[in-house]
Amino acid sequence: MLPLPPIDLKDVQQKLATHFRPWQRSFQFWARAVDIYTGYKVFQLRVILVKDVKKQEEMWEMQHEVAAEKIYAMCSDLGGFFLKVAQIIGKPDLAPAAWVKRLVTLCDHAPATPFDAVQLMLETELGRNVGEVFERFDVDPLGSASIAQVHRARLRGDKTDVVVKVQHPGVQDLMMTDIRNMQAFALCIQKTDIKFDLYSVTKEMEKQIGYEFDFMREANAMEKIRHFLYENNKKSPVLVPRLMRDIVTRRVLVMEYIDGVPILNLGAEIAKRGINPGGKIAEAAKQKILQSLTLAYGQMILKSGFFHADPHPGNILICKGSEVALLDYGQVKDLPDELRLGYANLVLAIADGDPIKASESYRELGIGTLSKCENEQLELFKLAETMFDTKLPPGVTMLQPFSEESSIKKVAVETFPEELFSVLRTVHLLRGLSVGLGINYSCAEQWRPIAEEALFRAGRLKGKAVEARGRRRGLSRLFWRD
Repeated sequence: MLPLPPIDLKDVQQKLATHFRPWQRSFQFWARAVDIYTGYKVFQLRVILVKDVKKQEEMWEMQHEVAAEKIYAMCSDLGGFFLKVAQIIGKPDLAPAAWVKRLVTLCDHAPATPFDAVQLMLETELGRNVGEVFERFDVDPLGSASIAQVHRARLRGDKTDVVVKVQHPGVQDLMMTDIRNMQAFALCIQKTDIKFDLYSVTKEMEKQIGYEFDFMREANAMEKIRHFLYENNKKSPVLVPRLMRDIVTRRVLVMEYIDGVPILNLGAEIAKRGINPGGKIAEAAKQKILQSLTLAYGQMILKSGFFHADPHPGNILICKGSEVALLDYGQVKDLPDELRLGYANLVLAIADGDPIKASESYRELGIGTLSKCENEQLELFKLAETMFDTKLPPGVTMLQPFSEESSIKKVAVETFPEELFSVLRTVHLLRGLSVGLGINYSCAEQWRPIAEEALFRAGRLKGKAVEARGRRRGLSRLFWRD
């Protein structure tokens, strides 16, 4: 009888851990998510018994602080997809101040992959040793996000630096598990509290995040957007990194290095240079930054339909002369013409303050609503402003989906086209940036000329109508109106 081969206990243990890891993550998510959700539901029963309004506000603040710690811990511990969730909800216009204060620090919180694993990934993907391709390669990453991390390096025979983006090994399966858990959670809460088609939103997130794992696709998107912006402007409103086309694989991407300050560090950089943060110089710089981003996104969404769909602070650098660099093209969206032009109509409706046209645009876009109030048209318009404009309606400082006064409570969004989620998310991220910079403005008003041009070119708006609208509203100047 032949002797049995020795059992490698370490190997068995690692295989078992890999097999059960998705189940473990699912359990951790549901245990924490249910705890946070039931905490709010129990609190709602308690706060209703308190008659003093000031006392109610104090209680809400305390509840938000407790929940913020739990949400932060969940997103930080689980990482991956939940870092993206933190980016979406951790904005001043969307979440309570306590949430924002905790979640804003999670922007680039993902743990870095050890360099030996990075080196193995590079050599496997490129088919060469790191030393054969790069003259210098910084071991410590510039930053690490949910899907990949980036290193500064220099190619052999070149005098300029590049950025090397390397995918984290094994991250794709875990992120897909996280998204399916979030989809199930979305189905639960949209049936009970938040009358919004959250499931369709999470399905679009699943599709978009799935694309992020293919760096070849990202490289093509970066080149396409760079070409569009540089061809359609005397000077592109934002800088787009130049691609090193010969050194791109599905999990490795090499592009030019752009020197700049992350937008989250802008305040500290202004103070470091001895500039008054509230003075005219700082204000002019902030307006130029927001102007550049708004113009770039207006052109991408309304003129091209193909746009960068992830303008969170970690993807924005401020360069010399307040120039803006837009990084990371893993999440892009290509809107069909019908949706692009339908959204152009909605932009004009919001800019004109026209509730009837906004209702028509919602139907044209396929956004299905169910009214639960008397002033259906006005509430629907208020909802449209809140969802698709950077300037919140009067009296609204943030979305309160659990509040009885919330537009989503009064006008339930029963169906929402998955493809529009990227537009919705982009507008909300721009709003978060504007709030962070202390500038309250309407992207709908700023995009009006671009929307008019898009509709005119499609034969949906007559030339004289465009001229009349321009004269009536003084639109020879695109920027900047307070």
